[in-house]
Amino acid sequence: MRQVELTLKPTDSFVIPRADGYQVYGALLGALDDVASNVSERVHDSQLGSLHNSGLLGSFRGSDRKHHKRVDPSEKYRLSLGVTDPADQSVFEALADAFVFGGDSLELSEGQLRVRDFASSNTSHEELLEEAAATVDELPQAFEIEVRFQTLTCIEEADGITTVFPHRGSVFRSLLRRWNKTLPEASVNRCELGMTREDFESNLIAKPDERAYDTDSILVNRGEDGEPILSQGFTGTCTYKFKGASEAVRTAVTALAYFAEYGGVGSSVARGCGAVEVEVQG
Repeated sequence: MRQVELTLKPTDSFVIPRADGYQVYGALLGALDDVASNVSERVHDSQLGSLHNSGLLGSFRGSDRKHHKRVDPSEKYRLSLGVTDPADQSVFEALADAFVFGGDSLELSEGQLRVRDFASSNTSHEELLEEAAATVDELPQAFEIEVRFQTLTCIEEADGITTVFPHRGSVFRSLLRRWNKTLPEASVNRCELGMTREDFESNLIAKPDERAYDTDSILVNRGEDGEPILSQGFTGTCTYKFKGASEAVRTAVTALAYFAEYGGVGSSVARGCGAVEVEVQG
């Protein structure tokens, strides 16, 4: 799997939706389609959430237009893309073709942002498990994992119902499902995690930062009639602390937390939802 970091600078000031991930997703698909239409189609049709798109991260100006914000041409913006598709090499090559070799801008509906930097890193499920095991060896048993939910995180609990709280069972079960679904076939026997929601609930304590916690709704799609499809979710910071967890559980949970930066948390991660930063604290 890969993580791609784009540094973008607007050519001018223009307005974008307050939750810009949906529009950025469309621009990404358009850029991919120009260089590799088969890759663009696979990303769009994938049920795995194989591309994670953070949307634009940075400082924005206010806008008189309701539910919108204005990009500032004096600022630089960060766009983080996680590629968890088992065929990630072709997706990565298409992204590089689109933003390094084939062009140098991201075209949104009201303006464009120039690509100033393109950086990437790669890892695998097996390497994340090894990194997590090393972390567990170094830290005391009751260490903590801080997760900063940077963009609205929408975790589906039942058909059409999403949670608006960073519950330990909801967050890590969501990560577990994506982890197991994105495993390359050759890695299933070594890296598949056989955990349950109850494992997370009995071995973790969730401590959300009430000052940073917020809820909202976000556009994640449009129906055939063009009507917006909204999803509810949350942003903020939550610290997850182990309580009497075995070494195996601590290793698996830590690996899932590291994986979150690549795959995102919850649903609609390709459309800007579920972008997180993770910090392990001893």
